[in-house]
Amino acid sequence: MTHSGALIVETDGASRGNPGLAGAGVIIRDGRGRQLTHIAEFLGSMTNNQAEYRALIIGLEAAARYRPERVTVRMDSELAVKQMNGQYKVRHPEILPLYLKASELAQSLPNVTFVHVPREKNPGADRVANLAIDGRMTRGRGAGPDPE
Repeated sequence: MTHSGALIVETDGASRGNPGLAGAGVIIRDGRGRQLTHIAEFLGSMTNNQAEYRALIIGLEAAARYRPERVTVRMDSELAVKQMNGQYKVRHPEILPLYLKASELAQSLPNVTFVHVPREKNPGADRVANLAIDGRMTRGRGAGPDPE
């Protein structure tokens, strides 16, 4: 699958509880903003920051299949963006391997930039991440005990 030019990768990780049931949402757009694909993946139980990084990894892996000339990653996780841009160090031992994997994937792609966007400017990826969790819960695999 080839797509010359720019790609926009919108990612979001969601966790219901911290840790809790988590999902990754990814939307890939061409340089004009047209959606090429979306990915919703149930992640099991993890923290929100872990889910954010897992969504980033899934998004970068998917972007690589298009062989783009440049990639702009848009995320509402300020922490992950600042870590990926080298502004913050990664100190948490459960985040470090995810950060290293995301960094490796980013380095394998040409001209990757990471941009923080407010949550309200990232509604598509957020919706897809929550759909991944909802889909798992409605099938009964992941829904906890009934609250009473």
